[in-house]
Amino acid sequence: MQQRIGEVIEATTTSFTAGAYELLAAPPFGALIRAQARSNDSAVYGLVYDIRTGSKEPGGRAMVRGRTYSGRDLYDAEIYHEHPDLAEVLQTEFSAITVGFIASERIFQYLPEQPPPVHYSVYQCSDEELVRFSERTDFFRTLLFAYQIPSDELLAAVIRAAARARPDPHPFLVRAGREVASLLKDDYDRLTALLRRIRPAS
Repeated sequence: MQQRIGEVIEATTTSFTAGAYELLAAPPFGALIRAQARSNDSAVYGLVYDIRTGSKEPGGRAMVRGRTYSGRDLYDAEIYHEHPDLAEVLQTEFSAITVGFIASERIFQYLPEQPPPVHYSVYQCSDEELVRFSERTDFFRTLLFAYQIPSDELLAAVIRAAARARPDPHPFLVRAGREVASLLKDDYDRLTALLRRIRPAS
């Protein structure tokens, strides 16, 4: 059984936010995640566009922990080792834009009738599920014309991830590039910048 990585703590028609069960263990930017819906055979798909870690207390902020009272300096991971209580006072959260849903084993790339319920489970999708979801590219338009998120960076990240998940990434990259070119045919500068971002590292 797939292990859940967190639970929904806020949800709207177009996005949802989850709290991670393990501190600093959010899925990466651009990851495809799945939030359980009220029906057992349904779930909502989202793409992670924001990751943050901060105090669990409303309005609170993390305290500086890199220097002890005795004057000893602590660096990076040492701070978490020396202060295991941080897992109790800090929380990692991640937000995702809704890009579709699955119902009775069929994938749809438009908004579900209801967002995922608060406190329901969230899972990171496997490579196989990402490949299946990205066989269609209707969600490209959703991302490109979304506001208040880093839409171009997000689309490039999910294209790169979907390509890596395939045994031969080249055909998918060509198809994705053509779809992006079709959607941005009237914005050459934006198109060329995005195409540079999805080009695999040599």
